Amino acid sequence: MRYAIAVDIGGTFTDLVAYDHDSRHVVYSKSPTTYANFADAIFHCFEKAGVKPAEAQFLNHGTTLVINALLQRSGAKTALMTTKGFRDILEIARGNRPDPFDLHYSRHEPLIPRELRFEVTERTASDGEIVTPLDESELQNLAQRLAAEGVESVGIFFMNSYANPAHEEAAAARLRDLMPSVYVTHSTSLTRQWYEFERTSTVAANAYVGPTVDSYIRRLEGDLATKGFDGSLLMMGSNGGLLSVERTCEQPIVLVESGPIGGCIGAGAYAEALGLKNVIAFDMGGTTAKCALVEDGRFSVESTYYVGGYVKGFPIQSPVIDIVEVGAGGGSIAWADTQNRLHVGPQSAGSTPGPVCYGRGGDKPTVTDANLVLGRLNPENFLGGDLTLDVEGARNAVGHLADRLGYTGPEGLLQMAEGILAISTVIMGGAIKQVSVEHGLDPRDFALFCYGGGGPLHGVSLARELSIPLVIIPPEPGNFSAIGMLLADARIDRSSTFTGLLDADTLARSRDVFSVMEEDAREALARDFGAQEIFLERHAEMRYRGQRHNIKVPIANLGDTASIEAAFHRDYKRRYGHADVNTAIEVQALHLAAFARQERPDLECLPRRPSAEQTVLERRVHFGGYGMTSAKIYTRDALPCGFSANGPALIEEYGSTTLVWPGDRFEVGAMREIRIHLAGH
Repeated sequence: MRYAIAVDIGGTFTDLVAYDHDSRHVVYSKSPTTYANFADAIFHCFEKAGVKPAEAQFLNHGTTLVINALLQRSGAKTALMTTKGFRDILEIARGNRPDPFDLHYSRHEPLIPRELRFEVTERTASDGEIVTPLDESELQNLAQRLAAEGVESVGIFFMNSYANPAHEEAAAARLRDLMPSVYVTHSTSLTRQWYEFERTSTVAANAYVGPTVDSYIRRLEGDLATKGFDGSLLMMGSNGGLLSVERTCEQPIVLVESGPIGGCIGAGAYAEALGLKNVIAFDMGGTTAKCALVEDGRFSVESTYYVGGYVKGFPIQSPVIDIVEVGAGGGSIAWADTQNRLHVGPQSAGSTPGPVCYGRGGDKPTVTDANLVLGRLNPENFLGGDLTLDVEGARNAVGHLADRLGYTGPEGLLQMAEGILAISTVIMGGAIKQVSVEHGLDPRDFALFCYGGGGPLHGVSLARELSIPLVIIPPEPGNFSAIGMLLADARIDRSSTFTGLLDADTLARSRDVFSVMEEDAREALARDFGAQEIFLERHAEMRYRGQRHNIKVPIANLGDTASIEAAFHRDYKRRYGHADVNTAIEVQALHLAAFARQERPDLECLPRRPSAEQTVLERRVHFGGYGMTSAKIYTRDALPCGFSANGPALIEEYGSTTLVWPGDRFEVGAMREIRIHLAGH
């Protein structure tokens, strides 16, 4: 067999899916993430799946390595080289104050401290003309100083290089010659837009994580090769597309949301196959919960992503699927502050030591412990029986917190567990509102598509919170992000600063710019993937004349100014509630997405084969507002298409459990998805 394999490294578990296109055979496995060496968990998954790396034709890989390095400040010792007079751009940032009522407000510290930011003599005008030549003699002296400082990585940002990158490219080439062991990157290899703070922040972040990512990928390539792997290693980019190893090592920042993106791809593919126009993709894993919108089978891709959030974080100018992530996963820790107020997350027990019920030394109550206390998890059949859960340990941990907050006795224990889940539901509901309500969309018009280890367990509670009428659980939700990576296409994005009032002349000039970007993207896809058939999407960033902020509008099928104007007014009104058709529109940037179709698995072959017989058991489960209730327990692998029943019920499978509340009804669809219809909707 020659498998197409996808591996997703999460904060708690590493997931693997292997699919053979000829036999349509599919294998799943899951193993705790090994932080000392992420590759160990990957090979544990291979062993559990009974698949050898030598049997793999492709390995699509998503990882949280980049976002973890940025949030935990565990990247390389990095220096910044910039134009004389612009050493403090990272400190100055933008002049806005996103939280004006916080008297102690401050942004996160820059990734690169001031003592490691250096100026060189050069200057390019905004039209690309060289004003002051690059002083290469300064580079020699600077290289010696960087070596003395023990710098591992250098990011290069020169003012107006977006208009002419010659100085940046020359400086990068010279530094690589002078310091061959140091990672060197420059801003125009990442983005060609004019915003100086965003470009500086982007190249600083790319340099900061570059050595870590390069080292990890090269080591993984070597480990795979020693085990007989001679296929293609591809990385899952934050833009929703697959990337070659060489491109990833050059632009590691494209992996900033690599892990969660696979689920969004899968949600879009299933929504299209199920005939669902709009879905909310909701992924609850062991460390975080993530959500994104899929409209008409497509997800929104934002041009700028904020690490650590918009209020205090820093921007990265790289295409990222519009995804919101919150610290409310199964391993999120419940705790009380000095005023005895209950909180959940963002701290997580992760995979080591993990929730208390894992029995690995954890001593702080988590969301998973609360679910176990309420009877919603089967302690003997967690991960297919691979892990037996410690019920008494979970009770003691949740009970200790309950006693501190004045909830005593058996009923107080249940109230505390229910309170932990209620707070996590509110946190996750707030994330969904960010991607829907804040964009002028009503979540009640969407189906809630839940996956991840915890998504099916919390989906109905979340839907009730937001009055969403339909919840869908895809096959194999615990491995769904990895499944999505098998459904992804190769993708390359290009962008360019492009200004002018929206009129016929501007539209004609934009076509010329798009033509150049398209040719470049086609060559890159052909070089990286040998791609022949390529699909293109065009977007334009626009705004009303005199405004500061832009919105991104798809213009691929719009051939004249009137239709582009109408599209802009429509999207603007949807987001902000009004539009001004009498005000001139400005174009600020052009964006191109180029796709090369990859061979995809047949979605109907991905579910496990149904077993011959269903044995329905019952267990006492606590539901908020209903108390302890007798719920039927189903084995998902034994449920045939067309099966339906009423809640309360639990549907157990490897890697996840689906909770159906009293009064709700569920059915198994044609693609073996579970559809839960909420009562009263």
